[in-house]
Amino acid sequence: MKIIPLDEKRMVGHFSDSIEIPLHPFFGSMGVAPPEASGRISSGPPGIHAGNLDNKELVAGTTLFIPVHVRGALFQVGDGHAAQGNGEVCITALETSLVGKLQFIVRKDMKLRWPRAETPAAFMTMGINEDLTEATKIAVREMIDFLVSEKKLSRDDAYMLSSVAADFSITQLVDGTKGVHAMIPKAIFQAGVAR
Repeated sequence: MKIIPLDEKRMVGHFSDSIEIPLHPFFGSMGVAPPEASGRISSGPPGIHAGNLDNKELVAGTTLFIPVHVRGALFQVGDGHAAQGNGEVCITALETSLVGKLQFIVRKDMKLRWPRAETPAAFMTMGINEDLTEATKIAVREMIDFLVSEKKLSRDDAYMLSSVAADFSITQLVDGTKGVHAMIPKAIFQAGVAR
């Protein structure tokens, strides 16, 4: 696959003479050390430490929140992708070398169980489990917890809003552990704000 820059804002990869893939670079793996009780683990599957999330929404300008489990966190980043579909069904994305500029802020006011993120347009929760249904349940529960703690909704209202406004997508299926992410648009919280 060759990558051809068309201009500063649009780059594509040529899959074939008649197929162009828009490029949206992101790091497939960003994480911290897991809890010590987990022992030594593979870098392949993601977990509560984040890791190999393969989440194509985690592009430049996104904030990733990861629970810290050990002193110093021991952050790692890698697995550069130029493009990928949700699900990453074939074990690989459009792999590439990436250089990134990362900023780290310790948020002692946040008590997270699972990774979360904030894109320029949406709030995101994630669920990770060997079972896709369980991964989805985790993403739903995390979205409810986010809406209760950050948007001050009741649990019932948060559950209903998750159903009518959040999009749930399969993040990945290839690492043994499945990933689901939920995204709720920031714009829906602007109703009633002076324009």
